[in-house]
Formats: sequence, C-alpha cells, structure tokens
Amino acid sequence: MDSVVSDAASPAVNSGARTGVTPRDPGREPFPGIAPEEDLKPWQADTTRAPIATKIVVAGGFGAGKTTLVGTVSEIEPLQTEALMTEASEAYDDLSATPEKITTTVAMDYGRITLDDDLVLYLFGTPGQQRFWFMWDDLVRGAIGAVVLADTRRLEDCFPALDYFESCGLPYVVAVNHFDGSEVFEPEDVREALTVPAHIPVMIMDARRRISVVETLLALCAHAITFSPE
Repeated sequence: MDSVVSDAASPAVNSGARTGVTPRDPGREPFPGIAPEEDLKPWQADTTRAPIATKIVVAGGFGAGKTTLVGTVSEIEPLQTEALMTEASEAYDDLSATPEKITTTVAMDYGRITLDDDLVLYLFGTPGQQRFWFMWDDLVRGAIGAVVLADTRRLEDCFPALDYFESCGLPYVVAVNHFDGSEVFEPEDVREALTVPAHIPVMIMDARRRISVVETLLALCAHAITFSPE
C-alpha cells in the first residue's frame, strides 16, 4: 500500500518522445502550490496513484456537536454554513441545554481528514433542525456510513437520525458526546435507552478532542466494512 512507482518506470515519462509531451521533471513539485519540503502523503507525491475517497455523514440533534466534530479533525479549513440565531427560531429551537449557542448550521458542514496513506474521509455534517431535514437525502447520497451524535441531556433528539439511517439501510455508529456538567453514562446504558441493536457500536467521545473523533471515525469504517463487505 506504501509502495511508490518511480518516475523511471512511469509510462508518462518513457513515452515523452513518442507523444511529444514533455515528461515531468522529478525535481518539480508533484502538484502546483505544494512545496517540496512539505510532508506529503504517498498518494500526493505519486501522480500515478489516487486516494480512496470515502464519504461519511455526521448527524444528530440540534446543538449535539456536529460542527465541532467536523472542525476538530478537518485537515483543511472546514466549510461551515453557520448563521446567527434570531428571535424567529425561538419557537422551534430548544436552547435550554445550550443557552450559550448563538449560531446554527443552515446547510451543512464539510471537512476532510486523511486516515491512512491513501484513505481520505470527506465529512458532511447535517443540519439538526427539523425544518432542514429535506436536505438529508442529498447529503447521504454516496456515503458509506454515518456518525449519530447523542447528547445525554436530550437523547430523544437523536431518534430522527437513528430512524432515518435504519430506514435507508446506511451503516452507522452512535457517538455519545458528553458536555461539561452532563451526567456520564456507560455505552450500554445509552444503547438500552435508545434501543440501539447489539451490532451497532455505541461509543463515548468528546467532539473537541481530535483523537476521540478519529477513534469514532475508525469504528465507523470498520463497522461499514463488516456491514457491507462487498
């Protein structure tokens, strides 16, 4: 998986005289804008290889930590569609558990993380409010699985996401995002409260900690492979 095809063995280099195309200078940058001294991944340094691109959806209730999760692990500047909350949403958005929240996602969050030499995950965070659920069908198209974030202060908020992924057959894991001051529960207690099937991984995580999020993403990838081995 880590082997790199040399320029000498590359058909593009050896066929320069036949095609009239000037071969790429091995000393040049592999891609424009990437400095040679940067720590490149093998798939970035070798133009004959392409990364395995995988799409993952991050869903859950309003204010469960979806935007935080994507921003925590994204190796690029995450795309966020945050908008200021106004008085018009007071009748629809329950801020009792998150009184400090002043913005909300109105379209999606987007980020990228490289988990292995040539395995790249593209993360799509869904909006949590019911009035934006119509976007979910588009956001999950092509995804291999989903992370359902659960807030123990209001577990019922993640039921719509659980029902959605069960109905469409998309593999998912449940990630319990414990907030400061919230009561800590064991994964099996959360599983029982949400009536999550035994084969679905239930994890305790902190969306603010990179290693915690990465462990959750790895668990989802492993579950998706087991769920859909073909």
